[in-house]
Amino acid sequence: MYFDVVVIGGGHAGCEAANASARLGLSTMLLAVNLDTIGAMPCNPAVGGPGKTHLAREVDALGGVMGEATDATYLQIRMLNSSRGPAVQALRAQSDKREYAIWMKNYMESLPNLTLRQGMAKSLIIEDGKVAGVELNFGDRINCRAVVLCAGTFLEGTIWIGKETMPAGRAGEFPAVGLSAYLRSLGFSTGRLKTGTPPRIDGRTIDYSKLPEVPGDAHLQFFSFLDKRPVLPQIPCHQTRTTERTHELIRNNLHQSPMYSGMIHGIGPRYCPSIEDKIVRFADKDSHSLFLEPEGRSTYEVYLQGCSTSLPVQVQHDIVHSLPGLENASMVRPAYAVEYDYMPAIQFTHALMAKDLPGFFAGGQILGTSGYEEAAAQGIVAGINAALYVKGEAPFELPRSSSYAGTLIDDLVTKEIGEPYRMMTSRSEYRLLLRQDNADVRLTPLGREIGLVDDYRWRLFNEKQEAIGAEKTRLKKTRVHPGQGFEEALLPFDESLKQSVTLEELLRRPRVPYSVIEAKAPASEVPFAFALEVETDVKYAGYIERQRLQIEHTEKYDKVKLPQDFDYGELTHLAKEAREKLNKVRPLTLGQAARIGGVSPADVSVLMVWLEQRRRQNARDAAFESVGV
Repeated sequence: MYFDVVVIGGGHAGCEAANASARLGLSTMLLAVNLDTIGAMPCNPAVGGPGKTHLAREVDALGGVMGEATDATYLQIRMLNSSRGPAVQALRAQSDKREYAIWMKNYMESLPNLTLRQGMAKSLIIEDGKVAGVELNFGDRINCRAVVLCAGTFLEGTIWIGKETMPAGRAGEFPAVGLSAYLRSLGFSTGRLKTGTPPRIDGRTIDYSKLPEVPGDAHLQFFSFLDKRPVLPQIPCHQTRTTERTHELIRNNLHQSPMYSGMIHGIGPRYCPSIEDKIVRFADKDSHSLFLEPEGRSTYEVYLQGCSTSLPVQVQHDIVHSLPGLENASMVRPAYAVEYDYMPAIQFTHALMAKDLPGFFAGGQILGTSGYEEAAAQGIVAGINAALYVKGEAPFELPRSSSYAGTLIDDLVTKEIGEPYRMMTSRSEYRLLLRQDNADVRLTPLGREIGLVDDYRWRLFNEKQEAIGAEKTRLKKTRVHPGQGFEEALLPFDESLKQSVTLEELLRRPRVPYSVIEAKAPASEVPFAFALEVETDVKYAGYIERQRLQIEHTEKYDKVKLPQDFDYGELTHLAKEAREKLNKVRPLTLGQAARIGGVSPADVSVLMVWLEQRRRQNARDAAFESVGV
């Protein structure tokens, strides 16, 4: 049995990898432990949030599938940080977890060039130092030229509830046993990480009358840049808070937590802590917000967001009953922690291919990240590059300046990540340029060049850019004068119109929103669909240009290549830690070297001097060789 590419794992990374490979024309197999859980949302059935929305929209802009699946199955959509600047605004959708998985499974089954197979990978087949296939647990051998490993939390996965433990990738599913040991036998290093999930509550037993409602937005925005999507009735979420009784229960039972008793050795996510971590780390706070989020239209299960824990089940019951509105609530599924193996990503290139094993790619939690969106972003890049590798074409690599996906991958392959990595807007130094609204401007032309963006999406993209360009031209050319009704419209914003200005000059004022122009000088009777993009580009033009210049300066270092076969231990002028880190990471460029933890600006200066000396020596050698010396 032969396929060009085999993708191991049917989660968000695996689905994007398989979609990319198959749509680029490669015969692809998606191998999953259980085909019924393809596209599953085992933790919170939600997509988006600060930094994460950017990733989801970038995946869509490249031609991925997460955005379409989210738009087709949402329960609620709302914009977070709407009162703040455009760089940190983030769309978030609560999804129907069953419908999302069904939609994704149906989509994957409909893809030409893609075959689904249930099974568990045991080892790789390697010939001439390259990947040549996969061997399954029951003896089947699948020959291929590239493998993408997207195993999530399944490698030697172990679930913990109090002092009770069982092997599992997640509740009710078998772990992948033996593959970690095999990878270590090939020379790969692995580590141990931990994540967790909160209890699920029977929504029929919650007293919502005591709880504030969190509704969706009246004016909906969506994740995909495509225009065909259902308009669904929204279901509200609700908010509750921990009480002093909650905190007392947790403090009194910390000794029963496997994290605090030392039974779990894996490191958990810093930015998505368990409720135990919150109580210990933020001891000065007397209350923490928790959200009750429905899991679907066909289930009464409610996700208790913010209450991840691994405490014993009886303690969990008591914690739930200590919360306002949940005094008589019934817990449907207990919370648990899961500990699993991962592969530090410094063993991989920016194309997400292993440095020492051609044809072996990876993406998702297996590389030390947390979150569906982080997984999807890695999955699409790994799938694209697996296909390009088989075709014999140059790899597809995203620089930090292009995207949050590029930032994510650069961080993973450059820095030693000791805890599950979560994307946030603060991770990027270029966040005003890398907004959620312009992900298509940044990446859709690249997706088109690769072959993932079809004609329909490309036509929509070009129509949008033409509309935005025309509106910017209109704002620049249209002049308004005092006495045309703008004074009244500007009063709520503490602004006035004392002399003639262009609409662009008016919109450039920090307090004047595009809605004033829409009300007093609209482009047409129909509201302009891309007002946010136009307003942001006009208002922040100076800051955007400043970041572009910053990128040009930084990219000079990213264009300076470093040799891959050099022993940095020979550069005694470098700090010892820098020598060790450079040999471990083997950066491709001077820019990447500068981003390695432990490499100081002084070390970068030493590298620059050494590179110049090396260049001059090579030039002299070439000159001598040309004259026969």
